[in-house]
Amino acid sequence: MALTPRLDMRQSQSLVMTPQLQQAIKLLQLSNLELGEFVETELEKNPMLERDEGDRDDTGERDSGDGISEDASSGDASGETDALQSIDFDAAQKAVIEDDARDVDYDNTYSEEGPADGGPGQQQTTSFADAGSGGSFDPLSPNLEETVSERPSLRDHLNSQLSMDIVDPVDRLIGWHLIDMLDEAGYIRGDLESVAEILECGLDRVEATLAKVQQFDPPGIFARNLSECLGLQLSENNHLDPCMQTFLDNLDLVARRDFKGLAKVCGTDSEDVHDMIEEIKTLNPKPAMAFDHSITQPITPDVLMRPAPGGGWIIELNSESLPKVLVNNHYYTQVRGAARSKSEKQYIVEQFQSANWLVKSLHQRATTILKVASELVVQQSAFFAKGVQYLKPLVLRDIAEAIEMHESTVSRVTSNKYIATPRGIYELKYFFTPAIAATGGGVHSAESVRHRIKALIDEEAPKKILSDDKIVVILKEEGIEIARRTVAKYRESMHIPSSVQRRRDKSVDS
Repeated sequence: MALTPRLDMRQSQSLVMTPQLQQAIKLLQLSNLELGEFVETELEKNPMLERDEGDRDDTGERDSGDGISEDASSGDASGETDALQSIDFDAAQKAVIEDDARDVDYDNTYSEEGPADGGPGQQQTTSFADAGSGGSFDPLSPNLEETVSERPSLRDHLNSQLSMDIVDPVDRLIGWHLIDMLDEAGYIRGDLESVAEILECGLDRVEATLAKVQQFDPPGIFARNLSECLGLQLSENNHLDPCMQTFLDNLDLVARRDFKGLAKVCGTDSEDVHDMIEEIKTLNPKPAMAFDHSITQPITPDVLMRPAPGGGWIIELNSESLPKVLVNNHYYTQVRGAARSKSEKQYIVEQFQSANWLVKSLHQRATTILKVASELVVQQSAFFAKGVQYLKPLVLRDIAEAIEMHESTVSRVTSNKYIATPRGIYELKYFFTPAIAATGGGVHSAESVRHRIKALIDEEAPKKILSDDKIVVILKEEGIEIARRTVAKYRESMHIPSSVQRRRDKSVDS
C-alpha cells in the first residue's frame, strides 16, 4: 500500500456552542451578586444597554419595531435566538402550587412585550422592574453603608493606648510592630526574634515591651496562646493564683474531660476544678473579636415562597435580585442612521444583537430558576407542611424529568440560589438528599435521618447516653435501615461528640 498525499471530502455533524450560548449557560450558575457584577460590566461595555430606572415615561419608541433593520433580526442573530430557545429554558411563570396540582398563575415583575402578531424578531424591549431605593422616595437618600456610625478599629484603639502609656520611642516602635503581628482573634502570630532582628535591639527588650502592651485593653490581647490569654484576663481581676496557673498549663486535660487527672495535678478536689471551669467560661478566648465591626451581608433569596390564601403555596421571583436592564431601541435607530462606514454599522449591529441576547438570557435564566423552584416545592410539599422529618429523597434526575430539562441544567440552576420559605431560607440544593432504605421497601431521606439522630441525642438522659450502636437499634425499630458507620458519619457532620465525650460533658454539667 503506497503512502501518498490525497484530498478527501467528508460530511459530518457537530454541536458548536457560540460565545453567546456559552454566556447563557454561564449565567445560569451565577449567584445574584455575581450576576449583578456581570450586568454592571455589560452596561459599561455596551452602549445599547441601559439601566431600567422604572420611573420614566416611555413613549413607545423602544417598544416599536421601527428600530430593527434586516441586519439586526436575521442571520446570526436569528440563528442564535433559535439556539437559545433550544436549551432547557421555558416561558415565564409564577405558580400557585396546590397540594397535588401544578396550576400556574405567575405575576413576576419582569415583562416581555412585542407586537400583537408575536412574530419572530419583533420583540424590542425586555425589561426587569427596578428594585427601588430601599423604600425611600428620595433619590438622593444615602446608602446603608453611609448611615453606619464610624467606630474605632482594634488598631486605632491599641495605637491610642500605645501613644499614651509608652513614652520611649524605641519601645513605641516595638509596640507598633507587635500590633502588626496580631491576628483576628488578638493573638501574636510570629516570632519575637524577628522583631528584634528588624529593629536591631535585644530580645529581652521586645519581651519587656510585650509585657507592657499585654496590659492594654481589651484584657487578654497580645497573648501568644490560649493559656496566656486566659491568664492575662485572670490577672486583670487578681484571680491568677498558683492553682489556677497550673490549671491553665494543663488545658489539654480539660479538653479531654480528664477532671480526675486535672484535680490531681492541681492538688485540689473535683469541686474546686468545677469552680475553676465555671470561671474560665466567663472569660473571652478571642478578645479582638469585640472590635470586628464588619457589616453582615444577609443572603438575598432568589425565590420567595408564601402560603396561598386558599391553601398551597405562591412562588415568585424576588424582584430585588433581578437585573434591571433593557435595550434602548430608540438610541439604536439614531446611531444606526448616523453611521457612515461599514465598520461602524457592523459594530452597532453587533452591540445591538449582543444586548438583545443578554436581555433574553437574563429573562430565560429567571424563568428557569422559577420553574425549578416550583417543582422542588411540589416534590417537597410534605417538608414545608410538616417539617424536616418528612423531607423525601430527591435527586437531580427527578426534577429534570418532571420539567423536561437536562440534569446539568438543574444542577446549574440550583447552585448558589436560595429560596425564602416560612421555615427559613434554604439553598435549592438542600432539598436534594440521598435515599436510605426502610423496612418494608420504603425509603427515607438522609436529611430526615440526620434530624432524627440529632433528636435522639438531644433527648438522651445524662445517665443513659446513647452509643452509635444503640442509635442503630432504635432507628431499625422505627423502620430505618442504617449502618453504624453511617450514624457516626452523620453525627460527626453535625459536630456532635462521641458517646464517651457526651457522658463526660453531661457529668460535669450535672
